[in-house]
Amino acid sequence: MCTGIRFDDGLGHMYFGRNLDWSCGYGERVTITPTGWKPNSPFGAIGAMGHPVYGMGIVCEGTPLYFDCANDAGLAVAGLNFPGYASYEPAPVQGKVNVCAWEFPLWVAALFSSVDEVEEALANVAIVDRPVSEKYACSLLHWIIGDATRSIVVEHMADGLHVYHDGFDVLANQPTFAYHEENVRNYLACTPEVAGPVSWRGSEMSAFGSGSSMRGIPGDCYSPSRFVRAAYHNAHYPQKDSEAENVSRLFHTLGAVSMVDGAARMGDGAFEVTVYTGGVSTRTNTYYYNTYDDPAIRSVALADFDAAGTEVIQAS
Repeated sequence: MCTGIRFDDGLGHMYFGRNLDWSCGYGERVTITPTGWKPNSPFGAIGAMGHPVYGMGIVCEGTPLYFDCANDAGLAVAGLNFPGYASYEPAPVQGKVNVCAWEFPLWVAALFSSVDEVEEALANVAIVDRPVSEKYACSLLHWIIGDATRSIVVEHMADGLHVYHDGFDVLANQPTFAYHEENVRNYLACTPEVAGPVSWRGSEMSAFGSGSSMRGIPGDCYSPSRFVRAAYHNAHYPQKDSEAENVSRLFHTLGAVSMVDGAARMGDGAFEVTVYTGGVSTRTNTYYYNTYDDPAIRSVALADFDAAGTEVIQAS
C-alpha cells in the first residue's frame, strides 16, 4: 500500500512525495535518466528523452523502472498499488499511443512539461500489459501526476482509461479515486479548531484541549482511512516559504500516514512498513528520501549530475 501528496509553496514551486509501503524493498535507489539515454520503449511511446528524469526506482537490463520520478520542468508522477481495479490492455491498440505499464512514469516525465500537456496526450493513450522482463511482471497501479498548479489521477481499468482532477492533491490505494473523493464528504465537520464550549440543557462543556474538532478522522492503515488523513493534513498544513520548511511539511504529512511494523499484516502473513518516503522539490530539482530503518532525510540534486549524458545513473 502507498500514499502520495502534492502541494505548492505559493511561489510557483511544487513539493510532491509518496510513501512506498510494503513488506520488503526491491533494492531501489535514486536514479537519474539523462537526455542522451536511448529509450527501450517496446511500442515506441518514448522515442527520445525530452527531459532528464530523476526519482526512486530500479534498473532492469539497462532500463529504469521508476516508482516515482520528476523532471527538470517541474512535473512529477508516482505509481501506487491498485490491485483488483487496475486492468491494462493485453496487446497494443491500433491507432493509440501504446505505453507499457512499467514505462508510464518515465513516459510522463521524459516527454511532458505540465499536467495540462499530459492530460491532453492521455486522450489517445492505451496502457499495455507488456512486462519489461520475465523477472518483473507489470504491477497493478494507478498514478498521481502533479505540477506547480494541480494534480490528476490516472486509472486504467477494464472499461478503459480514466483521468480525474485531484482537488485534494492526495492519492492512496484501492478503491477508485471516485470512491475516495466521495468518502471524504463523511468528514466535512472535521476542522483544526478547538470545539465549544457548548451547553446541553443545564450543563456547559468545554473541550479537553486541541484536536477536539478533528475527532472522527480515521487513524488506521486502511487505504480509505489514509486517504482521508492525508487529505486532512494536506488541506490544513500552514503555508510555508522556504525549501527546508516545505521539505519538513512533506515528510511530516507523509509521516502521519506511514506504516509501522506490526500494525497491518498482509495476506501472506508479512507486516507492511513504509519502506521509504521520497519526494521532490521543483524549486531546486532535488529528490529527498528516508527509509524505515534510517529516518534521516537524505537528498540528491539533479544539478550534481550530467543531465545530458548517455547512461542511466544510480546515485544512492
